[in-house]
Amino acid sequence: MTVRNVTQNALLCSAAFLTALTVVGCKSKSGSGTPPPQLVKFVKVHTEAVPVDTSLPGRVSAFEQAQIRPQVGGVVLKRYFEQGTDVKKDQLLYLINPAPYKAAYETAKAQLLHARAAAIGIKAQYERYKPLVKAHAVSQQDFDNTRSQALQAEAAIATAQATLDSAAVNLDWTEVRSPIEGRIGRMLYTPGTLVTAGQVDPIALVTRLDPIYVDVNLAASDMLRLRREIADGTLKKVDEGDAPVELMLEDGSKYDLPGVLRLSEVTVDPGTGTLVLRAQFPNPDKLLMPGMYVHAQVKEGVDPTSVVVPQEAVMRNSRGDPYVFVIDDKNQLDTKMVELGRAIHGKWVVRKGLKDNDRVVVSGLVKVKSGQKVTPEEQTTSAPKTQEK
Repeated sequence: MTVRNVTQNALLCSAAFLTALTVVGCKSKSGSGTPPPQLVKFVKVHTEAVPVDTSLPGRVSAFEQAQIRPQVGGVVLKRYFEQGTDVKKDQLLYLINPAPYKAAYETAKAQLLHARAAAIGIKAQYERYKPLVKAHAVSQQDFDNTRSQALQAEAAIATAQATLDSAAVNLDWTEVRSPIEGRIGRMLYTPGTLVTAGQVDPIALVTRLDPIYVDVNLAASDMLRLRREIADGTLKKVDEGDAPVELMLEDGSKYDLPGVLRLSEVTVDPGTGTLVLRAQFPNPDKLLMPGMYVHAQVKEGVDPTSVVVPQEAVMRNSRGDPYVFVIDDKNQLDTKMVELGRAIHGKWVVRKGLKDNDRVVVSGLVKVKSGQKVTPEEQTTSAPKTQEK
């Protein structure tokens, strides 16, 4: 083979190799293409009526409570109640030795009889002197003296009657009775103990448990906001009557019976900036007891134009401001800054920033940005519900 033939063969091989590389490169370029739009899931939001309530910590307090103290002094003779049981109004609880008070009563009764007997003669004389003084058969001085004595006799009767009434009251107070219906606590004084009238320590404690109160503290700013929202129509009252209240017990369980708001204090505590709300609950099983710690959910009203979004749809920028991604008509993402309200069952209430029928992205948010074209897919299953915060 000549040098010329070798050169020609080398050139032909080089041309074939370049042609092959060109074909392969063209195939690779034509097969790469642009990646498809990011797949994201969305929910279509709508305005709806959302109940507005506030969870507030509180304490259970008695509907009525009587700290029973003796009104007379003496030795306790007998106890008539069982500890920790229900007692009726006017039920006898203790008996204080009545002997000295019975004696005082009998003495006052005798003094009244003596005053009445003494008044009989002087009143008769006064009645006889009335016609005689007109006939000048009795001097005016004697008549005036008789009249004065008759009036003094009436005063003595009134004094004796008052003394008898006071003695009767003291004798009645030796029987210590319950002023209210309720449950009595433990025995604080045993028979044989000396008690005094009006002493500091009670000898019995009776508490009415059905119904029962729950006192909670509400910030004054929240009260102002609530009244302002009701006034401008943003919030509608749940009921024209008393606001309903639900109760969560200390162990996290829900109290079955609903209550109603009965009282709102007229003054704000300057130290805490709160005012006391008092709710009343039925308590037939005596489950609620004074001093228990509970959470009350006060039903403030209904927001008729709320928009709610799943919590996973809300993101925050570097300043902590919340925003969501909304898909427009061209399937492009648009960033919407939102103003959040409260969290309800795993969703945020959006006060401002969204409108009816907006498509809000709820998944696939990691690799997306504003202005990006996406492939939207509506989410058909809702996220698991969580407890209200």
